[in-house]
Amino acid sequence: MGMNRSENMRRIRSKNTAPEMAVRRLAHGLGYRYRLHRKDIPGKPDLVFPGRRKVIFIHGCFWHQHPGCREGRPPKSNAAYWLPKLERNIERDKAALAQLAAARWEVLVIWECETKNHEATRQALLDFLGPPHLAGKGQ
Repeated sequence: MGMNRSENMRRIRSKNTAPEMAVRRLAHGLGYRYRLHRKDIPGKPDLVFPGRRKVIFIHGCFWHQHPGCREGRPPKSNAAYWLPKLERNIERDKAALAQLAAARWEVLVIWECETKNHEATRQALLDFLGPPHLAGKGQ
């Protein structure tokens, strides 16, 4: 017997997703050290680099409605349920980004679809974080 959409969606994790694990492996392999899901930082970023004052979010294209992405389209069925839910996610993201900017945190958002290109993701990490060897204690 097949699963309906809500059963399927309930199974989707908010932490330790495949795209997040891929980014974590790349960052660690490059020599960066980070903290995970710090609850004291707006939006509970997926990766936190305290010494650099930088955070990374790995957003699922569907859940965070990636503009222009095939996976970011809202479902046509049961729109009355899904649209407000997805809109709340977008508003929550905007609020977290504004709070982070006000607290002088730099933010990189990596979309799920972008994590499939490991070389581009690797380069995005290097561009955003700077040379890994500059990471001191507490990175």
